[in-house]
Amino acid sequence: MSIPTEPIGSIPRSRALQEALAEHAEGRLGDAELAKLQEQAVAETIARLEQLGETVLVDGDQAKPSTITYPLTGLASLSPDGAVIPFADGHTRQLPRLTGGPFRYQVRAETYLRDALRHTDRPVKQSVVAPSALSLLYPGEPIDGYPREKFLSDLASEAEADIRGCLQAGAHRVQLDFTEGRLSLKLDPSGSVLDDFIALNNEVLGRFTEEEGARLGVHTDPGADQDSTHSLDVDYAGLLPKLFRLKVGNFYLQLAGEPDPERVLRIVADQLRPGIRVFIGVTDPLSTTVETSEEVRDRVLLAARHIPVDQLGTCDDAGFSPFADDTSTSRDLAFAKIEARVRGTALASEALGL
Repeated sequence: MSIPTEPIGSIPRSRALQEALAEHAEGRLGDAELAKLQEQAVAETIARLEQLGETVLVDGDQAKPSTITYPLTGLASLSPDGAVIPFADGHTRQLPRLTGGPFRYQVRAETYLRDALRHTDRPVKQSVVAPSALSLLYPGEPIDGYPREKFLSDLASEAEADIRGCLQAGAHRVQLDFTEGRLSLKLDPSGSVLDDFIALNNEVLGRFTEEEGARLGVHTDPGADQDSTHSLDVDYAGLLPKLFRLKVGNFYLQLAGEPDPERVLRIVADQLRPGIRVFIGVTDPLSTTVETSEEVRDRVLLAARHIPVDQLGTCDDAGFSPFADDTSTSRDLAFAKIEARVRGTALASEALGL
């Protein structure tokens, strides 16, 4: 049995789709026309991934505004002046701020999954936003008539429904995106915010059976937007022990972009427990250089020195375009890196006699 490999999620949108999104935002393109172009982009993305030999597919988030904000599309009780996420190159992303309750998802991830499944008979993975990320919507000052405790209760129920809907729709795996984990240690080095994030996510994950948990995963990275990160300078050692407390069967870890990957692998090895699989990042979406298959192979073989092969998988460090307007990475570059991951993982499997 060969080492499994999976994409993380987002793929850069084509120039035509980028232009359509801009026209839609300006009111010059209707909803139906945009939806048709997004569906075409999903079909093309899935076809390209199949051609590259991916055994587990994603829709590339072609119809998502971002990996974080998709549930909020159409939610009226929001103000634009929410939490600001600073990146190392100086640019920022700003979340909206919740102004009233009750909090309800307006769009569920199963919508994207069902659309993707129409275009393939191969397994499809669906990424969802972790409830910890959406907890940042609640402001520092209490909302009149809607206390934070009630918001977190509503959020947990909505996140559970988001995940459960994907499982019931036939997702091969449901992956929680947890980029805010490492960032939390930059904002609060004491780790108390991270502890709150882990507790909230586990409140949701604990509602699933052991069998369902085997189909759940969590992905973490130090941010990947416009070829920059928000928390690569934060020591991974502060995150990983707490990350592995999450009640999932699969962990997707950014590693190719780490300055000392073997140190990270040693920490991961100390956290392993039976029944989980660790997918290590072997391609760096922030680098404009396409990894060779041999480079990927060697990264996998290094990981195999620390992680049992039957608990090892590979992935990209992150999605290639978590925000729809990110044009820093070309679509062709993303697919080239994905092909290197698929081929390099196969080479590693052969070298290990699998």
